[in-house]
Amino acid sequence: MEPYFSARDGEMHVEGVPLSDIAVRFGTPVYVYSKAALTDAYRSLDAAFGAAPHLICYAMKANSNLAILNLFARLGAGFDIVSGGELARVIAAGGDPRKVVFSGVGKRPAEMREALDAGVLCFNVESESELDRLDAVAAAAGKIAPMSLRVNPDVDAGTHPYISTGLKGNKFGVPIEAALPLYRKAHAMAHIRIVGVDCHIGSQITEVAPLLEAMEKLLELADRLAVEGIHLSHIDAGGGLGIRYHRESPPPVADYIGAFTLAMRGRTESLLIEPGRLLVGNGGVLLTRVEHLKHTPAKNFAIVDAAMNDLLRPALYDAYQDIRPVTSEPSTAATYDVVGPVCESADFLGRERMLAIREGSLLAVMSAGAYGSVMSSNYNSRGRAAEVLVDGETTHLIARRESITELFARECIVE
Repeated sequence: MEPYFSARDGEMHVEGVPLSDIAVRFGTPVYVYSKAALTDAYRSLDAAFGAAPHLICYAMKANSNLAILNLFARLGAGFDIVSGGELARVIAAGGDPRKVVFSGVGKRPAEMREALDAGVLCFNVESESELDRLDAVAAAAGKIAPMSLRVNPDVDAGTHPYISTGLKGNKFGVPIEAALPLYRKAHAMAHIRIVGVDCHIGSQITEVAPLLEAMEKLLELADRLAVEGIHLSHIDAGGGLGIRYHRESPPPVADYIGAFTLAMRGRTESLLIEPGRLLVGNGGVLLTRVEHLKHTPAKNFAIVDAAMNDLLRPALYDAYQDIRPVTSEPSTAATYDVVGPVCESADFLGRERMLAIREGSLLAVMSAGAYGSVMSSNYNSRGRAAEVLVDGETTHLIARRESITELFARECIVE
């Protein structure tokens, strides 16, 4: 996360702003993002393609704040969406629907109609049932639906089972051996236009080999389709490119993209990818303040004001995210479980962390730009945290803290 989040004069800064200043101004917990980190992540990925025709469709489920979507749209990104709500966010943020791929296993008819009206680039179809529905919805609207089949190549991504999506037992996509007859069926449909093939084998992938194995299977399928007169405009290699949280050693971005572009050499199709975490994960932190230090014969607990409703990844995946004091404290280091106030034993941000802290210390949970705020909830009637974007020495509030009255504004009492 260097140099965007770095210690200076004994205190961690985001770009040119001390994190403690943000905590004082906006309160805690608060998500803080670096504009430079997000911009550089996108530009380095884009540059890795060289002259190869390509489109980067940001997987916005990683972080869907309008300011971040707008930033990526201005940089030239397309978007990978999985709901009608996400499409509405893209449009509200100034994104181009013609650069949108619509993924997801459970698209509703109304969402399909909205996407057809918006003119999305492609529907990533994930079942025969969905293909039939898309044809019917497009026929009723008097439109032709651009379609790509998401195939399941049965490749082990080597990641957490909850974020592995390319094996036979996963709900996503269609088995690759069933793809050819489905493409034949789609080719005969009056309101379907075949434009591509897609796969996505999982998230937080830190090796090139499984991605390349899946890519090779896609290209073999594309060649078989061409023999039958079905020619594709694009090959969508999906997303899932991993980042470093702790001890992971993901290859450089150029190695990921170089493997894809080498496999595509001499082909006429454009290459699409759907990165999410790679672009935003290390571009943000969650600031939280220590409320109490609790010492028991079994454990030491640092009870902070952020909780599993603010950052779900540790509870959901047993995920590790580094936790650092924002300022150096004149305290003796001890091993703590960093936990929140939610009434669940799963409410922890980190276990067994060596920290020199005191009550009132400000902590930064690192690598929180992806799957942080976007997965937050109101569990225990807790308002969602504020979000801040820093650009050099300028701080922008891009999502205000949710108020108590907002928590029940849509509810009513029955007389």
